[in-house]
Amino acid sequence: MKQRLEQALLIALHETKGIGWKTIQRFMINQTFGKHMIDFKEKDWIACGLSVETARRLSDNLEQWVEDKCRKLTSESYRIITKLDEGYPYMLKSTPQAPWVLYLLGNVDLLTEPGIAVVGTRVPTAYGRKVGSILTEQLVKSGLTIVSGMARGIDSVAHDAALKSGGHTVAVLGTGIDVIYPPENRALYQEISEKGLILSEYPPGTKAHPGFFPQRNRIIAGITLGTLVVEADARSGSLITADAALEAGRDVFAVPGPITSPKSRGTLDLIKQGAKLVTCAQDILDEYEWLTEAKQSPFFKDQQDLSPSVFGTDGLTNDEMEIYDMLQQGPGSLDELLERSGWDFGHLHSVLLSLIIKKQITQLPGALYKII
Repeated sequence: MKQRLEQALLIALHETKGIGWKTIQRFMINQTFGKHMIDFKEKDWIACGLSVETARRLSDNLEQWVEDKCRKLTSESYRIITKLDEGYPYMLKSTPQAPWVLYLLGNVDLLTEPGIAVVGTRVPTAYGRKVGSILTEQLVKSGLTIVSGMARGIDSVAHDAALKSGGHTVAVLGTGIDVIYPPENRALYQEISEKGLILSEYPPGTKAHPGFFPQRNRIIAGITLGTLVVEADARSGSLITADAALEAGRDVFAVPGPITSPKSRGTLDLIKQGAKLVTCAQDILDEYEWLTEAKQSPFFKDQQDLSPSVFGTDGLTNDEMEIYDMLQQGPGSLDELLERSGWDFGHLHSVLLSLIIKKQITQLPGALYKII
C-alpha cells in the first residue's frame, strides 16, 4: 500500500503545473520522497523550494490528488510506471535526467528487449528511405527492437519497416500518450499500439510543442544500446538523439551519403567525429557479440522463468568476470569501478549492461552496482 501511495504521489507531482524534473529531484536528494512527503504541510513544501501558491495548492488537495492517481493506476487503458517501480527500464534509469513517470500503451515487455534507435531527417531522400528500410529489416531479423520517435521521415520509415518485417518497434512520443503527432501517422500509431509499444513521459492530453521533441530524444537514446542516424542535415533533430546517446555512454552509428547531398552533412560529420560508419546491420551487430548468447537464454524467451543463475559465471567474458570479481567484494559505484578497472566510460558501461542483461548484477539507486 505504501508503495502504491508513493507511486500515486510521484504521478501527482509530475502532472502538477509548476513542478518540474529538478524540483522532484530535490525531494529525492533530500530523501524525503516516499517517507514523510505524504504528510507534508504547506511549510514543508515551501522548504523544499516550491512557491507559496503551489505549496498551498498541494497541501490543500494532496489527499484527493493521491486518491485520484491511485484510481488512475488501474483504470486507464494505458499503463503508468514511475522511477520507483521495478518495471522501470534499467537502461533508462542510469541516464541523465531519466523521466520520473512513463506512460505506456502496448507491449511493455519490449522495454526489456535489446533495441537500436533508428532516427533521421523528417524530409529524407529516396536514398535515405531505401537505406533506412533495408537496415531496419536487417536489424529486426537479427532480433533487435527498433526504437524511434514516430516523426515524419526516417522515424516513420523505421517503424513501418520493422512492422512489415514482423519485428518489434517502440515509438517514443513528444506529446501525451493519447495525442497523435503528426496527424497523418494515425494508422501507424494504431498498429504500433497493437503490435509494439507507444511510450511518453508527458501526461495524457499534452499537445505537441517544439521544446518537447528534443527532450523525448534522450529517452530514445536511453532505452537503446545505440543510435543509428540514417540521414540528417547539419541541424537535424536526430543529431540531438546522437548527442544524448553519447551522454548516456551508448554507441552512435551513421550511414554515409553523397558528399553533395545536404541530407548527408549531419551523418558525415558524425563519422568524422568518431561515429561508426554503417553499410549493413552486421556493422552494428559486431559491437554486440554478447547478444548472440544473451538472446539464446531464457531472459529473452520467457521473462517469468528467469532466475539470477540462468547464465552462471562460466559464460562470462574476461572483462565481465573482472567486474564481477570486483563486485564480489561489495557494491561499487560507477566512479569506483572506473578507477579500479582503468577503462574508459563507454567500455565499462557496455560491460555493466551485459552483466545486467545476463542477470549477474543489478543497479541500485545512485549508480551503484551489486551482484544478484
